[in-house]
Amino acid sequence: MKNLKKIYIITLLLVSNIGILSAQQIKGLVFDLESSQRLSDVQIENISNNKSTTSASDGSFTIDGKRNDYLVLRAKGYDRDTAFIYQDGVSRIYLVRDKSIIRIDEVTVTRMTDSRLNTEIEKAKNNSKAVETSQNRGGLRVSPSRLFGKEARIARNSIKILQLEQEQRLVDRTFTDELILSLISMPNDQLALFKDKYRPSYAFIKQARKEDLTAYILDSYAKFKKQ
Repeated sequence: MKNLKKIYIITLLLVSNIGILSAQQIKGLVFDLESSQRLSDVQIENISNNKSTTSASDGSFTIDGKRNDYLVLRAKGYDRDTAFIYQDGVSRIYLVRDKSIIRIDEVTVTRMTDSRLNTEIEKAKNNSKAVETSQNRGGLRVSPSRLFGKEARIARNSIKILQLEQEQRLVDRTFTDELILSLISMPNDQLALFKDKYRPSYAFIKQARKEDLTAYILDSYAKFKKQ
């Protein structure tokens, strides 16, 4: 009889845990990139589990999923886009109108999804090149006006802003609260200060192995405690 009770309790715990896992959800808001207006009727699909939903009248949505999942978003009049969910909380996703010209500045760039950021980097690189396709004669030709023109100068400035944002995102996704707290214990107010003071460079993060990052965090914390 006691064994039956144990089996029953274990079964309940397993069912409860399965329920918790299956209840994981991603919450978000969808906006127009240029106007920041909330977008309704956006089709959202989690390609990690094939779940789908539609944004409400206030741009909000909830979909089954978890951190590190990819969402595909489709809306009439907007480019199809993909959003990578790399943190908890409400995700703010900005869509771009078809064929729209994006005004590149720090605020606009931080709103872009990863896929849009990559697209804009490639577009800016292409616009900054001196080589272009000839419509009349075919093939490629060098265009000094394209190299030194206003569009090329803007494109080169945009590349710097776009690539900096791309680099910052990689650092943010590597130098995380979870990783730091798995190695050392500290209160939240100290954690924020520690991350700000000892935030690693993109060059280090790009080439660092797991053990390198672990050693960096432990060494940095030893310096942090001495202050």
